[in-house]
Amino acid sequence: MRILSPSRTLLILFISIVIFGFVSINISEPKISLDGYKIDERFDLKVISSEPFLKAPVSMDFDNKGRMWVVEMINYMPNLEGIGEEEPTGRISILEDLDKDGVTDHSKVFLEKLVLPRAIAHVYGGLLYVDGPKLIFVEIKNDKPGKKTIVDPLYAEGGNVEHSSNGLMMNIDNWIYNSNWNFRYRLKNGKWLKEPTSERGQWGITKDNFGRLYFNNNSTNLQADFVLPNKTIKNRYYKPTVSESKKIAEDLVYPISKAAVNRGYQKGVLNEDGFLVSVTAACGPLVYRGGTFPTEYDQNAFVCVPEANLIKRNILTFDKTSTKATQAEIGKEFLASTDEGFRPVNLFNGPDGAMYVVDMHRGIIQHKAYISQYLSELLALQKMDTLQNAGRILKITSKENKGFEIGDLSKASSKQLVANLSHPNGWLRDRSQQLLIQKKDPSVVKELVNLSKSNEPFGVEIHALFVLEGLNALNFNNLSDIISQTSQPETIAHALGLSEQFAIAANVPKMKAICDNLLAKNNEIIDLYLPLSLKNWLKVSESTFFPILTKIDQKYIDQKIYQEAIVSNLEGKEEKYLSSMNPSAALKGNLETALSNHKKNEMNSIFVKQKKETDTRTKGLQLFRSICATCHGADGKGVQDLAPPLKGSEYIDGSIHRLTSIVLHGVSGPLSVGGKQYQLNNDMPGLLNNTSISDADIVDIIRYLQNAYAKEWKNISVSEVKKLRDMKPEGSGVYSEKQLLETVFER
Repeated sequence: MRILSPSRTLLILFISIVIFGFVSINISEPKISLDGYKIDERFDLKVISSEPFLKAPVSMDFDNKGRMWVVEMINYMPNLEGIGEEEPTGRISILEDLDKDGVTDHSKVFLEKLVLPRAIAHVYGGLLYVDGPKLIFVEIKNDKPGKKTIVDPLYAEGGNVEHSSNGLMMNIDNWIYNSNWNFRYRLKNGKWLKEPTSERGQWGITKDNFGRLYFNNNSTNLQADFVLPNKTIKNRYYKPTVSESKKIAEDLVYPISKAAVNRGYQKGVLNEDGFLVSVTAACGPLVYRGGTFPTEYDQNAFVCVPEANLIKRNILTFDKTSTKATQAEIGKEFLASTDEGFRPVNLFNGPDGAMYVVDMHRGIIQHKAYISQYLSELLALQKMDTLQNAGRILKITSKENKGFEIGDLSKASSKQLVANLSHPNGWLRDRSQQLLIQKKDPSVVKELVNLSKSNEPFGVEIHALFVLEGLNALNFNNLSDIISQTSQPETIAHALGLSEQFAIAANVPKMKAICDNLLAKNNEIIDLYLPLSLKNWLKVSESTFFPILTKIDQKYIDQKIYQEAIVSNLEGKEEKYLSSMNPSAALKGNLETALSNHKKNEMNSIFVKQKKETDTRTKGLQLFRSICATCHGADGKGVQDLAPPLKGSEYIDGSIHRLTSIVLHGVSGPLSVGGKQYQLNNDMPGLLNNTSISDADIVDIIRYLQNAYAKEWKNISVSEVKKLRDMKPEGSGVYSEKQLLETVFER
């Protein structure tokens, strides 16, 4: 089913009311058919916003009034050639439902003229957003942008929009995490903090009630960290392999529509009926924490699969020190559609407990740097490139449970916000936690301390604990009380981590007693987070805490995640521990790896990487457009009297060494391509003597040409390019057609 435009009989009531720099739009609510959409029978699906109120939405967030703020990446792949993508046409809009019928009837632009915006987050009373490479925080004054602060000018520097930083998710630990970026952020005491974290996923990021992170990439349904963030990366010279970025689910999909995918011609990508077999563009994961879905759906992980027009449901199983995910129903997806324009790219928990689906709703979702000739032809044939300037927000609700009414949180009292920390709705708990920190009300500290050891469900204790942390209201005594009085190991894990800031000599005896008592519990979660919380204590007293590490090492001698936890906290003390504590073979190997890396000054890359490097295919596209497109055209179709087309050229589809030699040494016309002779007015210059173009650059150009225009992709290496540099043609040093045809190239 193709996109259904609003009926022509729907009258525009008024457009272009410009007030204080905003464009407000009121239009009769469009009617969108959901024929062909099949959802789990226990749920209802509804379109709550669509064009003309929004175009090409890619992310969203809710403000304290429950209104939707949507990121619109309008200029993403505006055509099959991707030409004009960098134009500042992106925007962030506020969607409203003034008549309270559940469907958008009003929108206004908050920010416009943005370059490929991709994420937002309502934090610290303002809005965090991305514009081009910059991460920016803007104050909000009566729905208008106020003072702007550049938080990180390099946030999305380099690379391709498909592989640029995004996500901006506030976690329960008061840090903002991202997908596809190795830094996390926080505003504390008036200053923006930025520190390394593990790089996670490609597009979208989510969390569970404990605060563990989940993500994925285009070919992986779901990945997870088995531990809380930044716990096993404390040793800069050791990179964890057991505890982080683990694939936890199968990648099979069960679509009800045939997919136009990038490598559909390759064996195993599509089945015999033309249906996608495994994910190729998975993104936008969400751990559902809304509180209104049936119990068995709580903390399930849902994943967008836009290339197959569906949303997967994975059932998470928490096994103390690991997490697994299984397909909820074999052979059937949670939501699937025959609508080829349905492109779910992000999912969000809502204030009312519903799940919100960001549907980019367009034909092209593959970026030009990666799109193959096969897919380009297929999209053009199906006229999918004409499906532009659409977009929808869908809402999924349980048939069994009514949604929540939250009111205006900006008007909530501190007492009401504290009560919200016990609410079944995760969005409400999260936002109330942050609002309490912003209010800085000391009157709630005592109640929060009591709540942090109350043994309530939903991670309520953890929320209370981190409100106290955000208020700078923690001390070692109340942390030790929380650890001793709660029965929840997850709360103890967080409290242990927070205790590190109080690692001084005077507190060592009490911390030693805490460790001994916790070890006696024989709880695997607690035993994992004990060593993950001792780095600062080890700096104060090695003799006290080395034996704690050894007990855990010996207790879990066959479980590598514990040895990884131990080595993470021993940076600078590896040799002393090796010589004095008789570690297990696994721990000894980890410590020796860290020592070796330290001697070679080889740190975990997250502590070295300051900006994202441009990926090879995107770099190849950029080089092609700056060097080759002038003559061959940005679309590769050639330019009359200058250069022949690349698509369908035997020089593209033939020998990879011959193609590389043309790029290196150039060619002199006339030249026959596709049975047609081209009389070239000038020689095509080779890149051989261009000192600004490296062999690696040549490889990137060739790989892009192969990906974009070859019938079957072939690879080339830097070493092969080096050899071909020396294979200069006789005479002028520029190949003629005769020489190209007569020369025997290896492949």
